[in-house]
Amino acid sequence: MDGTAERNISRVAMVMATIRQRIGGRILTPGAKLPSVRAMAVTAGVSTSTVVDAYERLVAEGVILSRQGSGFYVANQAAPFSLSEVGPKLDRAVDPFWVSRQSLEADDTNLKPGCGWLPPSWLPEDGIRRALRALSRAGNTALADYGSPLGLPPLRQHIARRMAERGMEASPDQIMLTESGTQAIDLLCRFLLEPGDTVLVDDPCYFNFQALLRAHRAKIVSVPYTPSGPNVELFAKAVEEYRPRLYITNSAIHNPTGATLSPVVAHRILKLADKLDLTIIEDDIFADFEHTPAPRLAAFDGLDRVIHIGSFSKTLSASARCGFIAAKREWVDGLIDLKIATSFGGGRLSAELVYKVLSDGSYRKHVEVLRSRLSKAMFEVSARLKDLGIVPWHEPSAGMFLWCRLPDDVDAADVARAALNRKIVLAPGNAFSLSQSAKNFIRFNVSQTLDKRVFDVLRETLGG
Repeated sequence: MDGTAERNISRVAMVMATIRQRIGGRILTPGAKLPSVRAMAVTAGVSTSTVVDAYERLVAEGVILSRQGSGFYVANQAAPFSLSEVGPKLDRAVDPFWVSRQSLEADDTNLKPGCGWLPPSWLPEDGIRRALRALSRAGNTALADYGSPLGLPPLRQHIARRMAERGMEASPDQIMLTESGTQAIDLLCRFLLEPGDTVLVDDPCYFNFQALLRAHRAKIVSVPYTPSGPNVELFAKAVEEYRPRLYITNSAIHNPTGATLSPVVAHRILKLADKLDLTIIEDDIFADFEHTPAPRLAAFDGLDRVIHIGSFSKTLSASARCGFIAAKREWVDGLIDLKIATSFGGGRLSAELVYKVLSDGSYRKHVEVLRSRLSKAMFEVSARLKDLGIVPWHEPSAGMFLWCRLPDDVDAADVARAALNRKIVLAPGNAFSLSQSAKNFIRFNVSQTLDKRVFDVLRETLGG
Protein backbone atom coordinates (compact mmCIF):
# COMPACT_ATOMS: atom_id res chain seq x y z
CA MET A 1 0.00 0.00 0.00
CA ASP A 2 1.49 3.38 -0.99
CA GLY A 3 1.65 6.45 1.24
CA THR A 4 -1.30 8.18 -0.41
CA ALA A 5 -3.60 5.23 0.20
CA GLU A 6 -2.49 5.01 3.84
CA ARG A 7 -3.18 8.73 4.34
CA ASN A 8 -6.66 8.36 2.81
CA ILE A 9 -7.47 5.48 5.14
CA SER A 10 -6.23 7.39 8.19
CA ARG A 11 -8.39 10.40 7.25
CA VAL A 12 -11.45 8.20 6.90
CA ALA A 13 -10.70 6.67 10.31
CA MET A 14 -10.34 10.16 11.79
CA VAL A 15 -13.78 11.22 10.56
CA MET A 16 -15.31 7.97 11.85
CA ALA A 17 -13.68 8.49 15.25
CA THR A 18 -15.02 12.06 15.40
CA ILE A 19 -18.59 10.89 14.79
CA ARG A 20 -18.26 8.09 17.32
CA GLN A 21 -16.95 10.55 19.93
CA ARG A 22 -19.88 12.88 19.36
CA ILE A 23 -22.32 10.00 19.72
CA GLY A 24 -20.53 8.67 22.81
CA GLY A 25 -20.52 12.14 24.36
CA ARG A 26 -24.24 12.54 23.62
CA ILE A 27 -23.55 15.53 21.37
CA LEU A 28 -25.32 13.48 18.72
CA THR A 29 -28.22 11.48 20.17
CA PRO A 30 -30.23 8.65 18.56
CA GLY A 31 -32.20 10.06 15.63
CA ALA A 32 -30.08 13.22 15.36
CA LYS A 33 -29.03 14.34 11.90
CA LEU A 34 -25.30 14.34 11.14
CA PRO A 35 -23.57 17.32 9.53
CA SER A 36 -23.87 17.26 5.77
CA VAL A 37 -21.00 15.73 3.82
CA ARG A 38 -19.83 19.15 2.68
CA ALA A 39 -20.06 20.70 6.17
CA MET A 40 -18.18 17.77 7.74
CA ALA A 41 -15.49 18.01 5.08
CA VAL A 42 -14.91 21.68 5.89
CA THR A 43 -14.89 21.06 9.64
CA ALA A 44 -12.49 18.11 9.44
CA GLY A 45 -10.31 19.61 6.72
CA VAL A 46 -10.72 16.64 4.40
CA SER A 47 -12.27 16.00 0.99
CA THR A 48 -15.97 15.28 0.54
CA SER A 49 -15.08 11.82 -0.83
CA THR A 50 -13.31 11.05 2.47
CA VAL A 51 -16.45 11.97 4.44
CA VAL A 52 -18.65 9.91 2.09
CA ASP A 53 -16.37 6.91 2.64
CA ALA A 54 -16.43 7.40 6.43
CA TYR A 55 -20.22 7.79 6.54
CA GLU A 56 -20.75 4.70 4.38
CA ARG A 57 -18.55 2.64 6.68
CA LEU A 58 -20.46 3.85 9.73
CA VAL A 59 -23.70 2.88 7.99
CA ALA A 60 -22.28 -0.59 7.34
CA GLU A 61 -21.43 -0.89 11.04
CA GLY A 62 -24.95 0.14 12.04
CA VAL A 63 -23.77 3.27 13.85
CA ILE A 64 -25.66 5.66 11.56
CA LEU A 65 -28.49 5.41 9.00
CA SER A 66 -28.73 6.81 5.49
CA ARG A 67 -32.05 8.32 4.36
CA GLN A 68 -32.16 8.96 0.65
CA GLY A 69 -32.56 12.65 -0.15
CA SER A 70 -32.40 13.60 3.52
CA GLY A 71 -28.94 12.78 4.83
CA PHE A 72 -27.39 10.68 7.59
CA TYR A 73 -28.83 10.09 11.07
CA VAL A 74 -27.64 8.47 14.29
CA ALA A 75 -29.07 4.98 14.61
CA ASN A 76 -31.04 3.92 17.65
CA GLN A 77 -28.40 2.49 19.92
CA ALA A 78 -28.55 -0.96 21.43
CA ALA A 79 -28.02 -1.58 25.11
CA PRO A 80 -24.52 -0.68 26.31
CA PHE A 81 -21.94 -3.33 25.53
CA SER A 82 -20.66 -5.01 28.67
CA LEU A 83 -17.39 -6.89 28.81
CA SER A 84 -18.79 -8.94 31.66
CA GLU A 85 -21.11 -10.57 29.14
CA VAL A 86 -18.28 -11.61 26.85
CA GLY A 87 -16.60 -14.98 27.05
CA PRO A 88 -17.56 -18.43 28.21
CA LYS A 89 -19.94 -19.02 31.10
CA LEU A 90 -17.91 -20.65 33.83
CA ASP A 91 -20.86 -22.52 35.33
CA ARG A 92 -22.02 -24.14 32.09
CA ALA A 93 -22.80 -27.85 32.46
CA VAL A 94 -20.25 -30.27 30.99
CA ASP A 95 -22.20 -31.49 27.97
CA PRO A 96 -21.31 -32.13 24.28
CA PHE A 97 -21.25 -28.35 23.71
CA TRP A 98 -18.99 -27.54 26.67
CA VAL A 99 -15.58 -27.72 24.99
CA SER A 100 -16.79 -26.13 21.75
CA ARG A 101 -18.39 -23.18 23.51
CA GLN A 102 -15.46 -22.58 25.84
CA SER A 103 -12.90 -22.82 23.01
CA LEU A 104 -14.77 -20.79 20.41
CA GLU A 105 -15.94 -18.06 22.80
CA ALA A 106 -12.59 -17.58 24.55
CA ASP A 107 -10.47 -14.63 23.49
CA ASP A 108 -6.87 -14.68 22.31
CA THR A 109 -5.51 -14.32 25.84
CA ASN A 110 -6.82 -17.76 26.79
CA LEU A 111 -4.75 -20.91 26.45
CA LYS A 112 -6.69 -23.74 24.77
CA PRO A 113 -5.24 -27.18 25.46
CA GLY A 114 -8.79 -28.52 25.23
CA CYS A 115 -9.56 -27.28 21.73
CA GLY A 116 -9.48 -29.48 18.63
CA TRP A 117 -7.35 -27.40 16.28
CA LEU A 118 -3.76 -26.32 15.79
CA PRO A 119 -2.40 -22.89 16.70
CA PRO A 120 -2.64 -20.52 13.71
CA SER A 121 1.17 -20.26 13.62
CA TRP A 122 1.35 -24.00 12.83
CA LEU A 123 -0.74 -23.63 9.66
CA PRO A 124 0.56 -22.80 6.14
CA GLU A 125 0.11 -19.04 6.24
CA ASP A 126 2.43 -18.37 3.29
CA GLY A 127 0.61 -20.88 1.11
CA ILE A 128 -2.78 -19.42 2.04
CA ARG A 129 -1.58 -15.90 1.26
CA ARG A 130 -0.23 -17.01 -2.13
CA ALA A 131 -3.55 -18.66 -2.90
CA LEU A 132 -5.46 -15.54 -1.86
CA ARG A 133 -3.30 -13.39 -4.12
CA ALA A 134 -3.93 -15.76 -7.02
CA LEU A 135 -7.67 -15.72 -6.32
CA SER A 136 -7.70 -11.92 -6.26
CA ARG A 137 -6.66 -12.07 -9.93
CA ALA A 138 -9.26 -14.71 -10.84
CA GLY A 139 -12.27 -14.03 -13.04
CA ASN A 140 -15.64 -12.87 -11.79
CA THR A 141 -17.07 -16.40 -11.80
CA ALA A 142 -14.59 -17.70 -9.20
CA LEU A 143 -15.03 -14.66 -6.99
CA ALA A 144 -18.76 -14.07 -7.13
CA ASP A 145 -20.76 -16.96 -8.58
CA TYR A 146 -22.28 -20.04 -6.94
CA GLY A 147 -20.30 -23.23 -7.19
CA SER A 148 -21.84 -26.37 -8.62
CA PRO A 149 -23.59 -28.54 -6.00
CA LEU A 150 -21.13 -31.40 -6.54
CA GLY A 151 -18.21 -29.04 -6.07
CA LEU A 152 -15.09 -27.79 -7.84
CA PRO A 153 -13.97 -30.55 -10.28
CA PRO A 154 -10.19 -30.13 -9.84
CA LEU A 155 -10.52 -30.36 -6.06
CA ARG A 156 -12.68 -33.48 -6.29
CA GLN A 157 -10.09 -35.06 -8.60
CA HIS A 158 -7.38 -34.14 -6.12
CA ILE A 159 -9.35 -35.73 -3.25
CA ALA A 160 -9.86 -38.91 -5.31
CA ARG A 161 -6.07 -39.17 -5.79
CA ARG A 162 -5.45 -38.60 -2.08
CA MET A 163 -7.94 -41.32 -1.19
CA ALA A 164 -6.26 -43.72 -3.63
CA GLU A 165 -2.97 -43.19 -1.79
CA ARG A 166 -4.71 -44.63 1.29
CA GLY A 167 -6.17 -47.60 -0.55
CA MET A 168 -9.65 -46.17 -1.21
CA GLU A 169 -11.11 -46.13 -4.71
CA ALA A 170 -13.55 -43.32 -5.46
CA SER A 171 -14.09 -41.53 -8.75
CA PRO A 172 -14.57 -37.74 -8.68
CA ASP A 173 -18.29 -38.19 -9.41
CA GLN A 174 -18.61 -40.11 -6.12
CA ILE A 175 -17.21 -37.14 -4.19
CA MET A 176 -19.32 -34.15 -3.15
CA LEU A 177 -17.78 -31.10 -1.53
CA THR A 178 -19.34 -29.66 1.63
CA GLU A 179 -18.75 -26.57 3.74
CA SER A 180 -17.02 -28.66 6.42
CA GLY A 181 -16.74 -32.12 7.92
CA THR A 182 -19.54 -31.16 10.28
CA GLN A 183 -21.82 -30.23 7.39
CA ALA A 184 -20.95 -33.53 5.74
CA ILE A 185 -22.24 -35.46 8.77
CA ASP A 186 -25.27 -33.19 9.04
CA LEU A 187 -26.23 -33.84 5.40
CA LEU A 188 -25.75 -37.58 5.83
CA CYS A 189 -27.94 -37.60 8.94
CA ARG A 190 -30.64 -35.71 7.04
CA PHE A 191 -30.28 -38.16 4.15
CA LEU A 192 -30.20 -41.42 6.10
CA LEU A 193 -32.05 -40.89 9.38
CA GLU A 194 -35.61 -40.46 10.55
CA PRO A 195 -36.35 -39.10 14.05
CA GLY A 196 -36.08 -41.95 16.52
CA ASP A 197 -33.59 -43.99 14.48
CA THR A 198 -30.74 -45.48 16.48
CA VAL A 199 -27.13 -44.49 15.83
CA LEU A 200 -24.08 -46.20 17.30
CA VAL A 201 -21.08 -44.16 18.47
CA ASP A 202 -17.84 -44.92 20.28
CA ASP A 203 -17.45 -44.24 23.99
CA PRO A 204 -15.63 -41.91 24.21
CA CYS A 205 -16.27 -40.17 20.87
CA TYR A 206 -16.01 -36.70 19.37
CA PHE A 207 -18.55 -34.68 21.35
CA ASN A 208 -20.07 -33.00 18.29
CA PHE A 209 -21.22 -36.40 16.99
CA GLN A 210 -23.52 -36.49 20.00
CA ALA A 211 -24.64 -32.89 19.54
CA LEU A 212 -25.48 -33.40 15.86
CA LEU A 213 -27.34 -36.64 16.48
CA ARG A 214 -29.42 -35.04 19.21
CA ALA A 215 -30.28 -32.23 16.81
CA HIS A 216 -31.59 -34.90 14.43
CA ARG A 217 -33.58 -36.53 17.25
CA ALA A 218 -31.74 -39.80 16.93
CA LYS A 219 -31.45 -42.38 19.67
CA ILE A 220 -27.75 -42.68 20.53
CA VAL A 221 -26.14 -45.90 21.76
CA SER A 222 -22.45 -46.11 22.64
CA VAL A 223 -19.87 -48.90 22.64
CA PRO A 224 -16.62 -48.77 24.67
CA TYR A 225 -13.54 -47.98 22.60
CA THR A 226 -10.24 -49.84 22.96
CA PRO A 227 -6.73 -49.03 21.65
CA SER A 228 -7.48 -51.13 18.53
CA GLY A 229 -11.06 -49.97 17.88
CA PRO A 230 -14.53 -50.54 19.36
CA ASN A 231 -14.96 -53.49 21.70
CA VAL A 232 -16.13 -56.03 19.10
CA GLU A 233 -18.14 -58.25 21.44
CA LEU A 234 -20.08 -55.31 22.87
CA PHE A 235 -20.40 -53.83 19.39
CA ALA A 236 -22.02 -57.07 18.17
CA LYS A 237 -24.43 -57.10 21.12
CA ALA A 238 -25.42 -53.47 20.54
CA VAL A 239 -26.01 -54.04 16.82
CA GLU A 240 -28.10 -57.15 17.50
CA GLU A 241 -30.15 -55.51 20.24
CA TYR A 242 -30.72 -52.00 18.89
CA ARG A 243 -30.44 -52.54 15.11
CA PRO A 244 -28.85 -49.09 14.56
CA ARG A 245 -29.18 -47.33 11.21
CA LEU A 246 -25.71 -45.79 11.40
CA TYR A 247 -22.35 -46.15 13.12
CA ILE A 248 -20.22 -42.96 13.19
CA THR A 249 -16.52 -43.24 14.00
CA ASN A 250 -12.94 -42.12 13.32
CA SER A 251 -10.84 -45.04 12.12
CA ALA A 252 -7.40 -43.59 11.35
CA ILE A 253 -6.75 -41.30 14.33
CA HIS A 254 -9.56 -41.57 16.84
CA ASN A 255 -10.90 -38.51 18.60
CA PRO A 256 -10.41 -38.17 21.58
CA THR A 257 -8.19 -41.21 22.29
CA GLY A 258 -5.67 -41.02 19.43
CA ALA A 259 -6.07 -44.78 18.94
CA THR A 260 -5.94 -46.51 15.55
CA LEU A 261 -8.33 -49.12 14.20
CA SER A 262 -6.68 -52.52 13.69
CA PRO A 263 -7.29 -54.56 10.48
CA VAL A 264 -8.76 -57.46 12.49
CA VAL A 265 -11.30 -55.24 14.25
CA ALA A 266 -12.10 -53.47 10.97
CA HIS A 267 -12.96 -56.76 9.24
CA ARG A 268 -15.16 -57.92 12.14
CA ILE A 269 -17.01 -54.59 12.21
CA LEU A 270 -17.67 -54.77 8.47
CA LYS A 271 -18.94 -58.35 8.71
CA LEU A 272 -21.42 -57.27 11.37
CA ALA A 273 -22.44 -54.27 9.30
CA ASP A 274 -23.11 -56.45 6.27
CA LYS A 275 -25.04 -59.01 8.28
CA LEU A 276 -27.32 -56.48 9.98
CA ASP A 277 -27.64 -53.79 7.28
CA LEU A 278 -25.61 -51.15 9.11
CA THR A 279 -24.23 -48.07 7.33
CA ILE A 280 -20.93 -46.63 8.61
CA ILE A 281 -19.82 -43.00 8.43
CA GLU A 282 -16.03 -42.86 8.63
CA ASP A 283 -14.76 -39.43 9.66
CA ASP A 284 -11.18 -39.06 8.41
CA ILE A 285 -10.40 -35.40 9.06
CA PHE A 286 -7.03 -36.21 10.70
CA ALA A 287 -5.67 -38.13 7.71
CA ASP A 288 -2.72 -35.83 7.00
CA PHE A 289 -1.36 -36.22 10.52
CA GLU A 290 -0.46 -39.89 9.93
CA HIS A 291 3.12 -41.01 9.33
CA THR A 292 1.92 -44.34 7.89
CA PRO A 293 -1.66 -44.74 6.65
CA ALA A 294 -3.79 -46.83 9.02
CA PRO A 295 -6.54 -49.20 7.83
CA ARG A 296 -9.64 -47.48 6.47
CA LEU A 297 -13.04 -49.09 6.61
CA ALA A 298 -13.76 -47.53 3.23
CA ALA A 299 -10.71 -49.26 1.75
CA PHE A 300 -11.88 -52.70 2.90
CA ASP A 301 -15.51 -52.01 1.97
CA GLY A 302 -15.16 -50.16 -1.34
CA LEU A 303 -17.73 -47.49 -0.37
CA ASP A 304 -20.55 -50.01 -0.23
CA ARG A 305 -21.67 -49.73 3.39
CA VAL A 306 -19.06 -47.14 4.36
CA ILE A 307 -19.35 -43.42 3.64
CA HIS A 308 -16.01 -41.62 3.87
CA ILE A 309 -15.82 -37.96 4.88
CA GLY A 310 -13.02 -35.48 5.46
CA SER A 311 -12.11 -31.80 5.62
CA PHE A 312 -9.10 -29.51 5.53
CA SER A 313 -9.67 -27.46 8.69
CA LYS A 314 -7.07 -29.31 10.78
CA THR A 315 -4.01 -28.95 8.54
CA LEU A 316 -4.86 -26.00 6.31
CA SER A 317 -7.35 -23.54 7.80
CA ALA A 318 -10.45 -23.65 9.98
CA SER A 319 -11.48 -20.34 8.42
CA ALA A 320 -11.63 -21.65 4.83
CA ARG A 321 -14.50 -24.08 5.38
CA CYS A 322 -14.32 -27.03 3.01
CA GLY A 323 -15.02 -30.74 3.46
CA PHE A 324 -16.22 -33.67 1.38
CA ILE A 325 -18.35 -36.80 1.26
CA ALA A 326 -17.31 -39.90 -0.71
CA ALA A 327 -20.21 -42.33 -1.15
CA LYS A 328 -21.59 -44.94 -3.52
CA ARG A 329 -22.91 -43.53 -6.79
CA GLU A 330 -26.58 -44.25 -6.21
CA TRP A 331 -26.58 -41.98 -3.16
CA VAL A 332 -24.82 -39.00 -4.73
CA ASP A 333 -27.84 -37.53 -6.57
CA GLY A 334 -29.92 -37.63 -3.39
CA LEU A 335 -27.14 -35.90 -1.45
CA ILE A 336 -26.85 -33.23 -4.16
CA ASP A 337 -30.59 -32.51 -3.94
CA LEU A 338 -30.33 -32.27 -0.17
CA LYS A 339 -27.36 -29.93 -0.40
CA ILE A 340 -29.27 -27.67 -2.80
CA ALA A 341 -32.25 -27.66 -0.42
CA THR A 342 -30.15 -26.72 2.61
CA SER A 343 -27.32 -24.55 1.27
CA PHE A 344 -28.03 -24.15 -2.48
CA GLY A 345 -24.71 -23.96 -4.32
CA GLY A 346 -21.30 -24.87 -3.00
CA GLY A 347 -18.84 -22.50 -1.34
CA ARG A 348 -16.79 -21.93 -4.46
CA LEU A 349 -14.36 -19.38 -3.06
CA SER A 350 -13.28 -21.65 -0.19
CA ALA A 351 -12.98 -24.62 -2.56
CA GLU A 352 -10.82 -22.60 -4.97
CA LEU A 353 -8.62 -21.47 -2.08
CA VAL A 354 -8.22 -24.99 -0.69
CA TYR A 355 -7.41 -26.42 -4.11
CA LYS A 356 -4.74 -23.82 -4.79
CA VAL A 357 -3.05 -24.55 -1.45
CA LEU A 358 -3.29 -28.35 -1.81
CA SER A 359 -1.93 -28.28 -5.34
CA ASP A 360 0.97 -26.06 -4.31
CA GLY A 361 4.09 -28.20 -3.97
CA SER A 362 4.75 -26.63 -0.58
CA TYR A 363 1.73 -28.28 1.08
CA ARG A 364 3.31 -31.74 1.31
CA LYS A 365 6.40 -30.22 2.90
CA HIS A 366 4.20 -28.31 5.34
CA VAL A 367 2.48 -31.55 6.38
CA GLU A 368 5.81 -33.34 6.84
CA VAL A 369 7.03 -30.56 9.12
CA LEU A 370 3.70 -30.61 10.95
CA ARG A 371 3.92 -34.35 11.66
CA SER A 372 7.42 -33.96 13.04
CA ARG A 373 6.38 -31.02 15.16
CA LEU A 374 3.40 -32.92 16.56
CA SER A 375 5.54 -35.96 17.38
CA LYS A 376 7.93 -33.76 19.33
CA ALA A 377 5.04 -32.05 21.14
CA MET A 378 3.44 -35.43 21.91
CA PHE A 379 6.63 -36.67 23.55
CA GLU A 380 7.18 -33.47 25.55
CA VAL A 381 3.59 -33.03 26.74
CA SER A 382 3.21 -36.71 27.64
CA ALA A 383 6.35 -36.60 29.79
CA ARG A 384 5.32 -33.40 31.58
CA LEU A 385 1.81 -34.72 32.27
CA LYS A 386 3.22 -37.97 33.68
CA ASP A 387 5.31 -35.89 36.10
CA LEU A 388 1.99 -34.57 37.46
CA GLY A 389 0.50 -38.04 37.77
CA ILE A 390 -1.67 -37.52 34.66
CA VAL A 391 -1.27 -40.75 32.68
CA PRO A 392 -2.06 -41.26 28.97
CA TRP A 393 -4.61 -44.02 28.37
CA HIS A 394 -2.80 -44.83 25.13
CA GLU A 395 0.41 -43.67 23.42
CA PRO A 396 -0.78 -42.48 19.99
CA SER A 397 1.39 -43.13 16.93
CA ALA A 398 0.33 -39.81 15.36
CA GLY A 399 -2.03 -36.87 15.71
CA MET A 400 -2.47 -34.19 18.33
CA PHE A 401 -4.60 -35.77 21.07
CA LEU A 402 -3.66 -37.40 24.38
CA TRP A 403 -6.51 -39.03 26.32
CA CYS A 404 -5.35 -38.95 29.94
CA ARG A 405 -6.51 -40.21 33.32
CA LEU A 406 -6.24 -37.85 36.27
CA PRO A 407 -4.74 -39.09 39.55
CA ASP A 408 -6.85 -40.35 42.45
CA ASP A 409 -10.14 -40.25 40.55
CA VAL A 410 -10.13 -36.44 40.46
CA ASP A 411 -13.22 -35.03 38.73
CA ALA A 412 -12.07 -33.58 35.40
CA ALA A 413 -15.02 -31.17 35.29
CA ASP A 414 -13.85 -29.56 38.55
CA VAL A 415 -10.32 -29.25 37.17
CA ALA A 416 -11.64 -27.74 33.94
CA ARG A 417 -13.74 -25.14 35.75
CA ALA A 418 -10.84 -24.17 37.99
CA ALA A 419 -8.56 -23.84 34.99
CA LEU A 420 -11.13 -21.71 33.17
CA ASN A 421 -10.93 -19.21 36.01
CA ARG A 422 -7.24 -18.95 35.10
CA LYS A 423 -8.07 -18.47 31.38
CA ILE A 424 -7.16 -22.02 30.37
CA VAL A 425 -9.69 -24.09 28.42
CA LEU A 426 -9.55 -27.84 29.11
CA ALA A 427 -11.61 -30.71 27.68
CA PRO A 428 -13.11 -32.83 30.49
CA GLY A 429 -13.75 -36.47 29.65
CA ASN A 430 -17.50 -36.69 30.16
CA ALA A 431 -18.03 -34.22 27.31
CA PHE A 432 -16.93 -37.13 25.08
CA SER A 433 -18.71 -39.96 26.91
CA LEU A 434 -22.34 -40.84 26.31
CA SER A 435 -22.27 -43.19 29.31
CA GLN A 436 -20.63 -40.50 31.47
CA SER A 437 -17.90 -42.99 32.35
CA ALA A 438 -14.94 -40.66 31.71
CA LYS A 439 -15.27 -38.46 34.79
CA ASN A 440 -11.55 -38.52 35.56
CA PHE A 441 -10.26 -38.17 31.98
CA ILE A 442 -9.12 -35.11 30.06
CA ARG A 443 -8.27 -34.77 26.38
CA PHE A 444 -5.15 -32.71 25.73
CA ASN A 445 -4.28 -31.17 22.36
CA VAL A 446 -0.48 -31.36 22.51
CA SER A 447 0.02 -28.49 20.06
CA GLN A 448 -1.89 -26.21 22.46
CA THR A 449 -0.38 -27.61 25.69
CA LEU A 450 3.23 -26.45 25.42
CA ASP A 451 2.88 -23.29 27.51
CA LYS A 452 4.36 -23.63 31.02
CA ARG A 453 1.26 -21.98 32.49
CA VAL A 454 -0.86 -25.01 31.61
CA PHE A 455 1.27 -27.30 33.77
CA ASP A 456 1.53 -24.74 36.57
CA VAL A 457 -2.26 -24.45 36.79
CA LEU A 458 -2.70 -28.23 36.60
CA ARG A 459 -0.17 -28.70 39.41
CA GLU A 460 -1.91 -26.12 41.60
CA THR A 461 -5.37 -27.49 40.83
CA LEU A 462 -4.33 -31.05 41.61
CA GLY A 463 -2.68 -29.91 44.82
CA GLY A 464 0.80 -30.98 43.74
